[in-house]
Amino acid sequence: MKRRTFIKQGIAGSAGLLLPNVAFGTPAHPIKGANERIGAAVIGVRGIGQSHINSYKKMPDDVRIVALCDCDTEPLGIELAKLEKDGIHAKSYQDLRKLLEDKDVDVVSIGMPNYWHALATVWACQAGKHVDVEKPVSHCIWEGRKMVEAARKYKRLVQADLDTRSNTSVAAAIDYMRQNLGKPVYARIVNYKRRESIGKTMGPGRIPPTCDYNLHSGPIPMMPLPRKELHYDWHWQWHTGNAELGNNGPHQLDMLRWALNKTNAPSRVISFGGRYGYTDDGNVPNTQVVWYDYDGLPVIYDSRGLGEKTGIDNMDGFTGVTVTGKKVIHPYRGNAHCNIWIFCENGYWSGSSIYDNDGVLVKNFDEPRVGPQFNFIKAVKSGKQEDLRTDILEGHLSAILSHQGNISYQCGQQTSLDELRKTVGAYPRLEEVFLGFEEHLRMNGIDPAKEAIFLGPELTFDSQSERFTGAHSEHANLFLKDPYREPFVIPEKV
Repeated sequence: MKRRTFIKQGIAGSAGLLLPNVAFGTPAHPIKGANERIGAAVIGVRGIGQSHINSYKKMPDDVRIVALCDCDTEPLGIELAKLEKDGIHAKSYQDLRKLLEDKDVDVVSIGMPNYWHALATVWACQAGKHVDVEKPVSHCIWEGRKMVEAARKYKRLVQADLDTRSNTSVAAAIDYMRQNLGKPVYARIVNYKRRESIGKTMGPGRIPPTCDYNLHSGPIPMMPLPRKELHYDWHWQWHTGNAELGNNGPHQLDMLRWALNKTNAPSRVISFGGRYGYTDDGNVPNTQVVWYDYDGLPVIYDSRGLGEKTGIDNMDGFTGVTVTGKKVIHPYRGNAHCNIWIFCENGYWSGSSIYDNDGVLVKNFDEPRVGPQFNFIKAVKSGKQEDLRTDILEGHLSAILSHQGNISYQCGQQTSLDELRKTVGAYPRLEEVFLGFEEHLRMNGIDPAKEAIFLGPELTFDSQSERFTGAHSEHANLFLKDPYREPFVIPEKV
């Protein structure tokens, strides 16, 4: 089911009381001095939010955790109790709007679901807070630009929490690649991670009694829960999540932009895939391939959500690629693997390592690493935007790539394996990835000739307007901006 159909059905069946809107002002909220402790709050304390809490706890001389916020009081109480054991007395909020009125809060970390990232960031900027927001920074392209505008208008430091730019070893390897490996000729990203079924509901899912479902829903339609589990499984439904391409993908796609030093988005994109191995309430692909034209450089993102069933150590489907006439072998082990390679004329880069064109390790960089929250606090204390390793603009530009691939997929139609085979031949390097896609399904007991394969149209994108142009653009541009539910609405002018 396409996202907008899903949302319309949800609106028709939704009900619930709306909380009053809050208009935040722009209070004087100076950046703390070098010897002052920053008052930090974490909004969304499950999963990734816990990592933000733990990071701030490791900076006692610079940070004091003054508040936690979550719409579900059960995990909120658990995390508050942990802090109390450590002698940290933090305030408790269920509504982030109340937290944003707290003058003890200087910075907020946003670990909420994707569809909340943009609105929470805009509200925080309007309330005078600095922001560290999780990936992907936005649920749609329009939101990302509004986040940039809010950061600039209210002069707030907003960091996209993309971990790798804090890794000095990767930074050193990228510098080496740029100086020594010559022109990039091809880039490949893989995201092979087993994702289990989220189950099939026989009716609305259960809302925990400790959760304020109105606050949890926020900007999206307040509908009966369309899955069994309220938490985390929202990743695998379009109206709340962004598939694996917008879950783990932002890390590698940001590394790609960083390594290539790109400030624009790819000009062309096409995607295919499907949801295989089980029938459940998820409606995003668990197996997806995206091909990008990045200023003439072919870039392929390859996501597979099924595990190996063969007992073979090496993951299937990517045993080698041909670069400058030579085959390069890339072994990797286990059922979870995320990586990126940029192949150049004189070798290739991957993470903190450099290889020659025969796959022989040339150099591995091993330098001290600091986390993104450390960099964020450093920037807040210095007051310098350039101290942010990943400013919100970088986060927005990288998120565009995830959205581009998902929009092509969502604009797609079911096709046959034979038709897909004909299509992929027109795109450099895509045929070899298609063969891996086909083999992967067969090795998991799935006959791709009998399964639904969705093939998106080739879309062209204008980076200046941040809109799709040409064929299929009318359909594609419908996905640039989400519908929003009052009062949880991002204003046109932030």
